[in-house]
Amino acid sequence: MARIALDAMGGDHAPVETVAGAVDSGVDVVLVGDEAQLAPLVADAGVPIVHAEDVIDMADDPAKALREKRKSSIAVAAQLVSDGEVDGLVSAGSTGAALAASAMIIGRMKGVSRPVIAALVPTGEKGKIILDAGANPDVKTEHLVQFAIMGAALAETRLGIATPTVGLLNIGQEPGKGRKHERAAFDALEKAPVNFIGNVEGYDIVADQPDVIVTDGFTGNVALKASEGTSRFVMEAIKQELGQVLVERPELAELLAPRLTGLRQKLHPESYGGASLLGVKGVVTIAHGSSSRTAIANALRMTVEEAERHLLDRIRSGLRA
Repeated sequence: MARIALDAMGGDHAPVETVAGAVDSGVDVVLVGDEAQLAPLVADAGVPIVHAEDVIDMADDPAKALREKRKSSIAVAAQLVSDGEVDGLVSAGSTGAALAASAMIIGRMKGVSRPVIAALVPTGEKGKIILDAGANPDVKTEHLVQFAIMGAALAETRLGIATPTVGLLNIGQEPGKGRKHERAAFDALEKAPVNFIGNVEGYDIVADQPDVIVTDGFTGNVALKASEGTSRFVMEAIKQELGQVLVERPELAELLAPRLTGLRQKLHPESYGGASLLGVKGVVTIAHGSSSRTAIANALRMTVEEAERHLLDRIRSGLRA
C-alpha cells in the first residue's frame, strides 16, 4: 500500500481529529507535526511520527510563512514527498500554504504552468470533476488546456471513466460565447488531446455530462460552493418536509431512514475527503479546514487510490500527447 504523509497540525480540529482520522483510515500514514502533542494520541496505535516544530496558520501569508517556517508541518510533509519517503500528502491546513509547499518543495510537473485544484461534484452514478476550484483566479488559454488534460486523467483514475468528456464552463453553449479567454480556450480545447464536447453552462454541473468541467479558479470556486450550498438547502428542505410526514405516518420511518442516510452520505463533502492538487510531482490532497476524522480518513484513502492507480503517470502521458 502507498504511504501517505498527513499534516497532522493542519485544520480547525487538529491534531485530535486529524490523528483520529489517520488511525481510522487503515492507511499507511506518517504523521507530521509536534511530536509532543502527537505521541500521546497514538500511543497504542503505532503510527510513525516525523517531528515538525512549526505550523503555518490560516492568517499567515503562505509564501512568506513557508520561507520563514521551514520546519512547519506542511513544509516537512512536502519534503517527505520530494525525497520519495512517502507517495503523497494530505493537509487540512492553509490551502495557500499547501499550494506553495507543493509548488516550491515538491515542484511542478514538466509541461505544467500552474498547479490546479480539482474537486469532485457528487452527481450521477460516479460524480464529476470541476477545476480550477480556487488556485488560479486569473488564467490564460494554455492553463485551461492543461487543466483539461489533468482533469481528464483524474476522471480516469478516480472515477474509472475510460474516455471522460470535457466541457468548458461558459454563459452559453454556442461557440463564440464568453469572454476573450473562454473563446480562445474553446478553439484550443478542440485541438487538445481530450474528449472535448464544447461549452457547458452552470446547470450542467449537476447534469450527466460532461465528466470534467474546466474554468478559472474564481468562477470554479463560486460554482462549486453554490452547488454545495444548494445541496445542503435541498437536504434540509427534504428533512423538514419528511419530518412532518413521519409525525403523521411513523411506520414510514423504517423505509425512508436508510435512503435518506445514503443520500446524505453521498452529498456530504466528508464522503469524498478533499480536493486533488494536480500538476505537481506528487499526489496531494487538500482537505477542508473543518474536516472531521471521517473526512480525514476518506482523504487519506482517496490519496492512496490516486497514488496506486498511477495518477501522475496518466497526467504525464496526457501532457506529452
